[in-house]
Amino acid sequence: MTFDQITLPNGLRIIGERIPQFRSVSAGLWVGSGSQYEDESEAGLSHFLEHMVFKGTARRTARQIAEEMDAVGGQLNAFTAKECTCFYAKVVDEHLPLAMDVLADLVTAPSFDPAELEKEKGVVIEEIAMVEDTPEDLVHELLMLAHYGDQPVARPILGAEARIRGCTRDELAAYWQRMYRPQNAVLALAGNYDWAAVRALAERLLGGWKAEGFERRDCVTRAVPPTLMVREKDIEQVHICLGYPALTLADERNFALAAGNSVFGGAMSSRLFQKIREERGLAYSVYSFSNPYTDTGMLTVYAGTNPESAVAVVEMILEEARRIAEDGITPTEFTMAREQMKAGFILGQESTSARMQSAGRRLLLRNTTRTEEEIIGRIDAMRHDDVNRVLREILTAPHSVALVGKDARKIAAGL
Repeated sequence: MTFDQITLPNGLRIIGERIPQFRSVSAGLWVGSGSQYEDESEAGLSHFLEHMVFKGTARRTARQIAEEMDAVGGQLNAFTAKECTCFYAKVVDEHLPLAMDVLADLVTAPSFDPAELEKEKGVVIEEIAMVEDTPEDLVHELLMLAHYGDQPVARPILGAEARIRGCTRDELAAYWQRMYRPQNAVLALAGNYDWAAVRALAERLLGGWKAEGFERRDCVTRAVPPTLMVREKDIEQVHICLGYPALTLADERNFALAAGNSVFGGAMSSRLFQKIREERGLAYSVYSFSNPYTDTGMLTVYAGTNPESAVAVVEMILEEARRIAEDGITPTEFTMAREQMKAGFILGQESTSARMQSAGRRLLLRNTTRTEEEIIGRIDAMRHDDVNRVLREILTAPHSVALVGKDARKIAAGL
């Protein structure tokens, strides 16, 4: 399946994947705004801005935004990541004009009402507090600091409470003016639509979006010596994270790493899950995953266990990493992982939201596209040796560690 694609004169890129047998369509406006592009004084503004656009625009109040989408049974939401912010809607195909109108209004004409600003500060501060009260989330945030030090990629997307409390309307409006520009954005669609109608709508709703004032800092993440960081918390479990330097978003070896991660800790049949949970019963939750960014990447391992078992769990993770690095995964494991990847991708393609997100994120961050056939072809082209080589490179590199829980410092001393 091919993509519909066009770039408007103001620089806005538009990509669509038409699926005529569906009756739904997902649309997303992607902006290259995230914590990666914030300096220390701006930490948390990308996420706070994502919240504030829903609090009213030049044409709609916050209530009208919600009611208009609810009136047609549509879904409307947004998220902020390290390198992007996405505002998205999913509707029955006949309501796509409304969805595009609302998305364009949110992104290009937020009002930043001062009263709403003060109220929303409380909402974001509560969100920050939720992370503090969720040790599994907290240990991942701590791992980023342990692995990258004081760099933008390591800072929490949500920012810090003091910075959010002190944020002014002028600061937020200036940040929006600098980052929310058409040449720093992508409109992505997937589902049933008429391409000519989409183009006409986009030109009417977004063609006048001004391109002046755009300024985004490049991502330049330097390598730092991995460290161990701990956070004492009076809770029942110890939450453990290990981080290995991995691959950037552009690295074609990400396919091989995904297969290798499935064997290591990314699936229920993985070695870590089977040995730590199923055979030894030392953890309810244990898993690994890869996070690639435009200029860096990390393979993360997580486990939650009781304080008495924490050292043993870390040793088991490290021993399995050593074993895979030295001996590789077996041909049977490789075949199973490749089939898991293919099935996971194909099943994910049954969602218009997933298709929209895949196309939009890739075009925004890589300025490229990749069809379903191309991705399946890359999975099929993977070789057993490709996986073992990338796993050996990553799992023999120095790693960082983060611990959150009771007696975390004592446990760290035993590692």
